[in-house]
Amino acid sequence: MLKIAKLTDYGIVVLTHIANAPDRVHRVTELAEELAIPAPTVAKLAKTLARDGLLISHRGAHGGYRLARPAAEIRVVDIVESLEGPVAIMECIEHPGTCRQESVCQTRGNWIRINRAISRALEGISLADMAADAAVQPFPAAQAG
Repeated sequence: MLKIAKLTDYGIVVLTHIANAPDRVHRVTELAEELAIPAPTVAKLAKTLARDGLLISHRGAHGGYRLARPAAEIRVVDIVESLEGPVAIMECIEHPGTCRQESVCQTRGNWIRINRAISRALEGISLADMAADAAVQPFPAAQAG
């Protein structure tokens, strides 16, 4: 089964929540409470997302996190790559030349096409799109775990 890691899912949920109130500085403890995600998980996500230029960290008593750029300029692929690395459905796509079967593989070309389609889909959805959908169709808070 192809699936995004739970940590990446939480990262998208956190960024979507922040995108819905972009002018506010969001504290880790508040995000954790509002989204029902453990605070250490939110802190880890925020640190990684800030390191990769998706969030800006504000220090001090009223510190927290804000988006580093407008939500419309952040793509889902940016978030996935920040938290999981390059989009690569098969090992030979991420690390060409590492598979002994690569030179005779009859399916590699199609896996490359599939990988490109997935990448394009993730590039085609912005954080603003995610936030707009979340505002229209709210869903239960993420389950802690």
